[in-house]
Amino acid sequence: MARRAAGGTGVKGARRPEVRLPELEPYEGGGLEPDGDYDGLDFREADLAGQDGSGARFMDCALTGCALDETRLRHARLLDSTLTGVRGVGTDLAEATLRDVELTDARLGGPQLHGAVLERVLIRGGKIDYLNLRTARLRDVVFEGCVLVEPDFGGARLERVEFVDCTLKGADLHAATLTDVDLRGAASLEITRGLDRLSGAVISTAQLLDLAPVLAAQWGIRVEG
Repeated sequence: MARRAAGGTGVKGARRPEVRLPELEPYEGGGLEPDGDYDGLDFREADLAGQDGSGARFMDCALTGCALDETRLRHARLLDSTLTGVRGVGTDLAEATLRDVELTDARLGGPQLHGAVLERVLIRGGKIDYLNLRTARLRDVVFEGCVLVEPDFGGARLERVEFVDCTLKGADLHAATLTDVDLRGAASLEITRGLDRLSGAVISTAQLLDLAPVLAAQWGIRVEG
């Protein structure tokens, strides 16, 4: 289930996930397994640091307060699931699939999602440093009330992506492709690379003025007086 977020004139709004979890069974530990199948489980305060769940499938799961330091989830599939208050450095979700997922109040450093597929994903609250989304595909994704420090969207494809009341510091859009990307709601917008890729995005007049010095420097324009 998903609902359409409000979009501005000429911009198609993102479809937000509506995750309704069934009654969950508690995760009893034992460690993640590569290609494991986890269905309807409640991972509460689980220490998953350093574990290998590459290729695993998480369906109708809730991960709450879990430690994800160096957790290997490459090629994993997270479907109709919630992640709340997770924390960790170096979490590896490269080439993973996140569909109908809500990520709330996460504190992550250097998470690897290059080549990942995100569809109907809500990232709300929290802080993510050095988010690697290079060559990822984002469709119907909403970043809301979060802080993103130096997120890397290099070569990524963004379609119907919204930034609402969030802070983007040092975003890299090099070689990215943007379609119906709404940046107007961002509380702070700082793009250090890839300003030429903003075609397909919409920004506010105030944001355009904030970006003017970077645009002038990129195009070799001298501004005096």
